[in-house]
Amino acid sequence: MKTYLVGGAVRDQLLGYPFHERDWVVVGARPEDLLALGYQQVGKDFPVFLHPNSKEEYALARTERKSGPGYHGFVCDFSPDITLEEDLSRRDLSINAIAQDEDGTIVDPYHGQRDLDAKLLRHVSPAFAEDPLRILRVARFAARYTHLGFRVADETMALMSGMSRNGELATIAPERIWVELSKALGEKHPASFFKVLLDCDALAALFPAWAASLSSALLDAIDTGAAQELTTDQRFAISCSKLSAAACRALCQNLRASNSASWLAERCAANTPLPALQSAEDWLNVLEQFDYARRPEQLLNFIATAEILCPGEAQLAMLAEAAEKLRGITAADLMAQGYKGAALGSALREKRLAALHEFAH
Repeated sequence: MKTYLVGGAVRDQLLGYPFHERDWVVVGARPEDLLALGYQQVGKDFPVFLHPNSKEEYALARTERKSGPGYHGFVCDFSPDITLEEDLSRRDLSINAIAQDEDGTIVDPYHGQRDLDAKLLRHVSPAFAEDPLRILRVARFAARYTHLGFRVADETMALMSGMSRNGELATIAPERIWVELSKALGEKHPASFFKVLLDCDALAALFPAWAASLSSALLDAIDTGAAQELTTDQRFAISCSKLSAAACRALCQNLRASNSASWLAERCAANTPLPALQSAEDWLNVLEQFDYARRPEQLLNFIATAEILCPGEAQLAMLAEAAEKLRGITAADLMAQGYKGAALGSALREKRLAALHEFAH
């Protein structure tokens, strides 16, 4: 039995890039061998084990055979006769198919170090085409490493373009797409995720309206949001902002997007740019849409996002000022004056409108 560090930890170590997780492959072992050493089995489709002390993941070396459509359609073999090279051959990219043994020696049968030096995201073998989820992973790695000068190899881009036309992208569960998208949005250049998916026609195959809405200017705005350290929800909202409100809602539902991301995206789609707010009623209606009194952070998140989409729009800065003015008007104060029931609601609204009068044109 021999153990190797594999995947992202080796790749990022060679790049001098920070990493937080380590994954291991065990060659020449059976499940019972690891169980006898105190490892805890957690894998169902194939044996993955947690180290008894570090809790890091150790997987038995395995091969995969395509048995059906989509990224679930595989049969795994994890016999002790499988070599490290066979296990690495099923990896997606050459830069992820590098291993390191316990002595620190690098094992690189698929020239991942060469591609690290050339700054290329290149598939390991034609088996890449058997798993449509790998298109999203390559796009995510582009978002992660664009600032280092990485690009997708021409032959890999051609392969992904063919995959985008064969219909298998439709087999990816929405939750898996959302996971890859969320990770990509958290990277330094999330626009590169969208650019890769646009270039290989994957985004058009998955979400045609979204793909059509992503102009170069909007892609730049997504990266501006990342540079300003906006949250992933805010970056997602920027990417959806040129959709109609109905199309944005449908996209969020199809992606199974989180509630917070969906909420902000739909409001950005409906309110960027802000409609002309002429009257006190207009201002109050917009503020109430953001639940400004109970959830002030929601309004601030929207304003920070919208300012990237509509730089210099005076009404955005005034929204925060208007909300702050209204927070001083409370139902408790009016109740102390004897207001209650419907009269309380009417008086509260009248006072809020009066406070917003200075914002009306």
